Amino acid sequence: MSLQDGAAARELSVSLSVRPSSAPGPRAASSGVAMSGAARPSVWIGAPSVGGLTLPEAMPTAGHMYAPRGVWLDGDRLIVADTGNHRVLIWNEACDLVDHAEADVILGQPDFHTEGAQAGGRGSDKGMRLPTGILVHQGRLVVADAWNHRVLIWDSVPTRSDQAPDMILGQADPFSIDENRGGNCGPLGFYWPFGIGMIDGWFFVADTGNRRVLAWSTIPTPDQKPDLVLGQDHANIRDENRGQIGPKSFRWPHDVAGVDGRLVIADAGNHRLLGWSDTPHTDVDADSVLGQTDFVTGSEFPYAPQSATAMRFPYAVEIDGCARPGSGSHPMAVADTANNRILIWDDAPSGSGAPADWVLGQPDFASNGENRWDAVGRDTLCWPYGLSFNDGRLAIADSGNNRVMIWDTALGDSAASDTT
Repeated sequence: MSLQDGAAARELSVSLSVRPSSAPGPRAASSGVAMSGAARPSVWIGAPSVGGLTLPEAMPTAGHMYAPRGVWLDGDRLIVADTGNHRVLIWNEACDLVDHAEADVILGQPDFHTEGAQAGGRGSDKGMRLPTGILVHQGRLVVADAWNHRVLIWDSVPTRSDQAPDMILGQADPFSIDENRGGNCGPLGFYWPFGIGMIDGWFFVADTGNRRVLAWSTIPTPDQKPDLVLGQDHANIRDENRGQIGPKSFRWPHDVAGVDGRLVIADAGNHRLLGWSDTPHTDVDADSVLGQTDFVTGSEFPYAPQSATAMRFPYAVEIDGCARPGSGSHPMAVADTANNRILIWDDAPSGSGAPADWVLGQPDFASNGENRWDAVGRDTLCWPYGLSFNDGRLAIADSGNNRVMIWDTALGDSAASDTT
């Protein structure tokens, strides 16, 4: 690992050590506008808070998590990448979840109380190291096992615990765990694959450490080369920002989302989202940018009041595939991680610079404190990472609070704006 990669690793893993201080920090100036709309937190998955800024318990159980960074929610299941405990948890009845519910199935560990990478040291064939991205496609479960530099695939969502994956992408065998398959950057290896997604039938991997996004026209076989490389001139280089930041470069691409032919990539290290109005099948420029004023800026502004257009390390993006009745719109959510908030657009924007319509986790667009510098509450956030939209229900991997919060949203009702 290079010095540059080492610095990136420290920043990319910050959620595993973040702890709010006991004294509040400076509060950003308020815009005086409450922006949560009719969205309400409905289910708290994870340990309860004991009060104040003390974080919920992180010791592994069937219901306690440590720094979860990935989540999947559909009509049947809730699936969580419990990143700090190196495991994946599955709840079978997503519609009937109650606060602090216990998971039904565990992957990556032999039981609900074991912790440590590689199944507590047992081995990488059934173990994981800091898993992140989660998706279910045509009944198959796909997990980005980020720090083992691979993607794990089960032919069906497991119904029993401690089940090994049926297929592995990015490594030659279940016991290999080195970045880029132990060699130089190439078309078959990964370096921190944090985000995954299925968009218009294409399978995308945000290969974060190689500063690129790879795509296949379907979920590939282990030795199938990608049909598309975004972010680099070819599959054998991994230059940061392609040598110079622009409309088709990345610093840390971290997540992908899309709907109806549109692709959006969360370029976390450049504090922006890049968008393509037509899902690219060749390496072409993005045609929109959010979070920055242009395609050649990648600045962060951590010591100033925030806004409806600014972002700091947007680690996740999600578009609701279920269109809103009447409008046909597809809401888009962004985990604006370092600002401790979720930004939401009533409809995924097609142009640059569009301000968010709503903010969750903060009282207004200016504020950005961890848990509002106040207390761990149902409607506060601390370093949110993963998102999953399903027909108006938004699951948030609230990593710094060791939990997943599920919000019920009614984002088209602008008349219902009041403080969360």
